[in-house]
Amino acid sequence: MKITEHIANAAGKTLFSFELLPPLKGKSICDIYSAIDPLMEFNPPFIDVTYHREDFIYKQHDSGLLEKLSYRKRPGTVAICAAIMNRYKVDAVPHLICGGFTKEETENALIDLQFLGIDNVLVLRGDARQNDAAFVPTPGGHAYATDLLDQVVGMNNGRYMYEDHAAFKTDFCVGVAGYPEKHFEAPNMKTDFKYLKRKIEMGAEFIVTQMFFDNQKYIDFVRLCRENDINVPIIPGLKPITASKQLISLPKIFHIDLPEALSEAISDCKTEKDVKQLGIEWMIQQCKELMQIGAPVLHFYTMSNPEPTRKIAEAIF
Repeated sequence: MKITEHIANAAGKTLFSFELLPPLKGKSICDIYSAIDPLMEFNPPFIDVTYHREDFIYKQHDSGLLEKLSYRKRPGTVAICAAIMNRYKVDAVPHLICGGFTKEETENALIDLQFLGIDNVLVLRGDARQNDAAFVPTPGGHAYATDLLDQVVGMNNGRYMYEDHAAFKTDFCVGVAGYPEKHFEAPNMKTDFKYLKRKIEMGAEFIVTQMFFDNQKYIDFVRLCRENDINVPIIPGLKPITASKQLISLPKIFHIDLPEALSEAISDCKTEKDVKQLGIEWMIQQCKELMQIGAPVLHFYTMSNPEPTRKIAEAIF
């Protein structure tokens, strides 16, 4: 079922969903199940599966030359989505990214996803590789999320790269990312909204936000979306703080601000256990407020660690 249909069928009730990471290569599917099982009692209608592009290693040859080799750290998202849907009978939402894929590989992945009965995809540009200063497109691939979105929407309209598939239309419900505190590469919020609106006009049907810790950021973002004629569901992305080091890492990695009250309270904590408890309590309050204002879904970035999300869900659902 499409995410838009899940939200419509909920008739105003806030739903629960979460996102997980594919396990590192060499680990088994049981690692996925152990990250999902503790959360299934809260009846998520869908589960997101992230995708991480390939990374590089350098091999030293006897001649002294360094060879740059590409490698994958994690199993493919398509297979994980199939396993989730088979075991749990819920919708899996794969992330599609630009980096690491040619247009042909993206088309093939979408054909596989349609064949498996997957109804939703989340379209993202994706991050730069670890050692790259900026995002570098894969040769033959897409440079921007709008280009990737155009390919998905094109296949929904029966437009493939080669004419032999042109008669078959896919039917994906497509989501895109939203940034309540502005995408870090956008010069200002107005420009950010211009591109977000373009994605909706191209056919995106829902938005999932970057994490935030101040609900006013989400409230203002939704208001600005509506004022800009962006009327699709806007799903807040959430993650509790679970360690004091995240006071530095989260703003640095995700380009977000932490409220002064939260950062000061964390700094006053005596132990890491206290930090985790404070982060959970802060998020519980956030979630209660978001439910009161009618957020369609509370979507948790679990990082495949279900324990904090489970404690939050127990308090609010």
